Amino acid sequence: MIKEEKEKSPGVLLQDQLIKKWKSAWEDLSSEDNIALKVINDGYLDFISHGKTERQCAQISIEMAEAAGFKSLKDYQKIGKIVPGDKIYMIHKKKAVVLFIAGSDSIENGMAIVGAHIDAPRLDLKPAPLYECDDLAFFKTHYYGGIKKYHWVTIPLALHGTVVKKDGETIDISIGEKADEPVFCITDLLPHLSQEQNTKKMNEGITGEGLNLIVGSQPYNEKDIKEGVKLNILKFVFEKYGMVEEDFATAELEVVPAGPGRNVGFDASLVGGYGQDDRACAYTALKAILAQENPQRTLCVILADKEEIGSYGNTGMQSQFFENSVAEIIELMGITKPGLAMRRCFMHSEMLSADVTAGVDPNYTGTHDKLNAPYIGKGIVLSKYGGSRGKSGSNDAHAEFVGKMRKTLDDAGVVWQMGELGRVDLGGGGTIAYILAEYGMDVLDCGPALLSMHSPFELVSKVDLYMCYKGYKAFLNQN
Repeated sequence: MIKEEKEKSPGVLLQDQLIKKWKSAWEDLSSEDNIALKVINDGYLDFISHGKTERQCAQISIEMAEAAGFKSLKDYQKIGKIVPGDKIYMIHKKKAVVLFIAGSDSIENGMAIVGAHIDAPRLDLKPAPLYECDDLAFFKTHYYGGIKKYHWVTIPLALHGTVVKKDGETIDISIGEKADEPVFCITDLLPHLSQEQNTKKMNEGITGEGLNLIVGSQPYNEKDIKEGVKLNILKFVFEKYGMVEEDFATAELEVVPAGPGRNVGFDASLVGGYGQDDRACAYTALKAILAQENPQRTLCVILADKEEIGSYGNTGMQSQFFENSVAEIIELMGITKPGLAMRRCFMHSEMLSADVTAGVDPNYTGTHDKLNAPYIGKGIVLSKYGGSRGKSGSNDAHAEFVGKMRKTLDDAGVVWQMGELGRVDLGGGGTIAYILAEYGMDVLDCGPALLSMHSPFELVSKVDLYMCYKGYKAFLNQN
């Protein structure tokens, strides 16, 4: 016997009409959604497993773009023009990437831009890193970006980067990722000897100068050699890479967690891995523009460097590499008065600052205003403002643009939520949003919520990642 559905009361009907319920993004997924979700997340796992540095992410992004029909700016400069539908990429200093698809409408009417960053918190080797102490060899490091130092001890670590030798030869180094390769480690005290350490504040128990990477313990096989372990390490790097100690001074070597990204949970509903801030957004933005063809507006995706240290340097958004890229595009479009055209373009553009935020963690209560907090599994997060202590350093998007995005996401079936990064007097953080807003364009922060953000093993919901892809794609699809 089929039970008849109870008729809703006036109050219940009014609740349904007036009260917003932030639903789980897992609800109502179609079979097509489930297939696409798996494809996106399988590709993403591969991306974060092989893209451990900004250089590696930039190279992988270019390879993906070329496979989708994008050509370098230099190719179009040889042709001498850009026409609607052309797909262009630029790579700057091997660390920042900008991709464009030329629209049928004039670029002076603005672009649709999604901007993310591909750098992540890490440890960098100091210029003179190698030393020996008590028959052990170490590398000295300097941390990059906001980290909790105690996260980085007693875990397997890998070494990636680029060395420029005296003769100008460039060597790429990657060691610690393959099963047959050694890894590195930073040691910590055992509990039996930690009484003094345990009395210190968490941010003082492990110091920056204490983040020294153990790299060897076997001395060079000859008596009366001082610092024989150090010499043996130098012998190894010379035989393998042709390096001498002075070459460390002209190197960029990054220490990152070893190993691939992993599925997390019995249901494999989460992705765990290093560098998901902000490669979760970089990958989904990249996939979103690769899916576009012949747009009306010119489309752009920015994959920037240096966000974790304030977006400074010539590969960060504080520099003019993006502005220069747009100038090159306008020149090849044959537009008269290119300087004015670029100003008009920026003023009329719209941008999603694609960056992650901190989700509510039930293990740590009191960090968020739960009525205005982002939750894992409830879709892409729109953050109207960031900054800290009274929105200082924030873009603070206008209601009109937030409203436009609300309609865009709803029309595309994208599950979204609003969210702040922590309590008013506790949290806060910055993205590249305010930098692009200086051009006069509308900008809104938009990305997934993470758990264990800025740690060596961050967590993101697979459905939130998928909703980011759908959201960025819907934004780029707008006319």
